[in-house]
Amino acid sequence: MDENKKIIRVLIIMCTMFFVIVGYLTYIQIFRSKKLMSNVYNRRNYEIEERTIRGEIFDRKGVLLAHSEKKGSLYERVYPYGALYSHVIGYNSRIYGKSLLESTYNNHLLRTDRYSQVFGMVDRWSDREKYGNSIYITLDHQLQNLGGDLLKDKKGAIVAIDPKTGEVLALVSKPDFDSNVSWLEDNWRSMIESQESPFLPRATQGLYVPGSVFKVVITAGAIENGLDEQTFEDNGIIVVDGKEIRNSGGKVYGHIDIKRALAVSSNVVYSTLGIQLGSERLKELAGRFGLGKDIPFDIPTNRSVFSYDIMDQNDMAAVAIGQGKIMVTPLQMGMIVAGIANGGNVMAPSLVKSIISPDDKNIETMKPQILYNIMEKDVAESIKDMMKEAVQNGTGRNAAIEGVSVAGKTGTAENELSVKQKNKEHAWFIGFAPVEDPKIAVAVVVEYGGFGGEIAAPIARRIMKEYLEKSKE
Repeated sequence: MDENKKIIRVLIIMCTMFFVIVGYLTYIQIFRSKKLMSNVYNRRNYEIEERTIRGEIFDRKGVLLAHSEKKGSLYERVYPYGALYSHVIGYNSRIYGKSLLESTYNNHLLRTDRYSQVFGMVDRWSDREKYGNSIYITLDHQLQNLGGDLLKDKKGAIVAIDPKTGEVLALVSKPDFDSNVSWLEDNWRSMIESQESPFLPRATQGLYVPGSVFKVVITAGAIENGLDEQTFEDNGIIVVDGKEIRNSGGKVYGHIDIKRALAVSSNVVYSTLGIQLGSERLKELAGRFGLGKDIPFDIPTNRSVFSYDIMDQNDMAAVAIGQGKIMVTPLQMGMIVAGIANGGNVMAPSLVKSIISPDDKNIETMKPQILYNIMEKDVAESIKDMMKEAVQNGTGRNAAIEGVSVAGKTGTAENELSVKQKNKEHAWFIGFAPVEDPKIAVAVVVEYGGFGGEIAAPIARRIMKEYLEKSKE
């Protein structure tokens, strides 16, 4: 009897261990396989890539942006435009792994799935080469190239979006780096040690104080709460709890309404509006416009932040002019202005347009989806009109395009350098065109660039003008 009990205990222990192992392997396969397969140290990836010609990547019109060439016995990724798509497509290195689209769509580019990655390895001794799927992205190569030229050696970002679909038309971050393997591996150490942060995709992960471009958010709150009917006496300065807030350049605008206040970017008026709205409404506005929310996107993004629990009047005034403890990504501001252009509906941003098999079959086509609503259509129409005035007769004049109605808002955001030095503010511009039927929305930020109307607005103008002219062809 004792022997039988011992045998039963051993069987129970063995069965328990067996089920633990099965459970662990099931967990790994279902929940961890994607992360493990993307790990640079996973040698199984090498075996798959050695026998697979990685799929090509094209722009929306079919311009080739990434392909693979055989170098010796191995295939190497080639990026014909060097650094231009380094913060979109990323890189593919045996030493340093993969990033961005090369990482996110790795399984599509290799034409594998979590099951073929395991069971397909029995074919690893075959001499047959396998072809991966190709990917068409939403970016317009000519627009992306123009954006790269416009930023040149500046630090900053450009985001261009089709407001009706959410398709991203340009996504430029500077500084950048050459994604080709030989350059990347030769310069890796200097890149990661650089204070310029060239590996940071500023358009999607850079966090900036928004400055006056945030006033479009406050304008929505003012209209919704009936604060847009009042007029203001702008004497160039307002004192809030003993702290002075001045208009840029100390300008005085006198007796004005909210439309004129947005056009000239009156800090006096908007500080007043912030206090009138109050902390709870400001928090609600920030959340509704996407601050603190994850952005579903094809490559990693940062959350924009609104870091307030309790707000005093100085906090309310600061937030209303885009200062204080708020930080936004250029992508977030691009989505906000695209939402205004689209009547209050923010479309989910997309970077991949379609996935095509090696035999030219359409595997997947991305469809536009509404992400969330930030305002009613009538509110959006009112803000459109005010932003149009800002370009025609306000701080956004340098964004004007002859024969095209343009809506926009400039921003000149104070930061850690601008406190001590002049003309070191972050230069912002957000806008869209044409106002009556928006086809493109843009957000531009130039780090430490100075005045948004002088630096960022002309860049946005060139991007919008180029795209609209191409749309006529």
